[in-house]
Amino acid sequence: MRLAVLSDVHGNLIALEAVLADLASVGAVDKIWVLGDLAFFGPEPTECVERLRQLQAEHPQDVVQIIGGNTDRYLVTGKMTEQTPAKDADALQQRLAQLRETFALRLWTLERFSWEAYDFLAKTLGQELALKVADYGTVIGFHAVPGDDEPIALRPDSPDEEAADALLDREGRLALAGHTHLRMDRTVGRWRVVNPGSVGLSFSQVGIAEWALLTFQDGQVSVDLRAVPYDPDAVVARARAVGYPLPEVLDSRLRFAAQTS
Repeated sequence: MRLAVLSDVHGNLIALEAVLADLASVGAVDKIWVLGDLAFFGPEPTECVERLRQLQAEHPQDVVQIIGGNTDRYLVTGKMTEQTPAKDADALQQRLAQLRETFALRLWTLERFSWEAYDFLAKTLGQELALKVADYGTVIGFHAVPGDDEPIALRPDSPDEEAADALLDREGRLALAGHTHLRMDRTVGRWRVVNPGSVGLSFSQVGIAEWALLTFQDGQVSVDLRAVPYDPDAVVARARAVGYPLPEVLDSRLRFAAQTS
């Protein structure tokens, strides 16, 4: 049994198409899971949602399963992360600048959504995935942690106790998560936890679209964390062509890994 796992597309169609081409090159898979954050931040949000809907239509029912993430919730409901009060005037000004960017991008993104794309995105919210693999056990998929699309408890460097607590009320053997934009394959108690990284906004590899191919055989699973090159300059050029309101911010974010490596 072969399971492809994608996450955190973030409206980057160029990166998504690179991943889908790589996926096609590895041969047939039995399941494709997409773990959320499909549209927000990139220059082609609706196009990414429609491409994923097309991917579903190209396969038999339930082969391609798509759930939403926290930024999909931001778009659909407007409900964002609760913040503590700013500690000083500089912190307040920084927050205001962030809010201006966020609301400008939300408005621009929603103005480009068809009703069908918006409705599809709304139906992905609050969902999780589960699959029982013969001779292996139960595999679960979610965006951030089970039951919550926002926490960052499942990071490569998160303490074992923190990571284990995030999985405490679920049963299974393998947990697949997105959200952090950081690839991961680690053991947490009885769990193996895998994050495929980000399709459209990797925090560890500039110009790389990330996904994972899992192969189950003889009671074991092998994990292939795949890295597919794409051109960030082309993404920024497309953003400018479609009137994206903050192309400089997009350019900086696409190169974030270089600043943090």
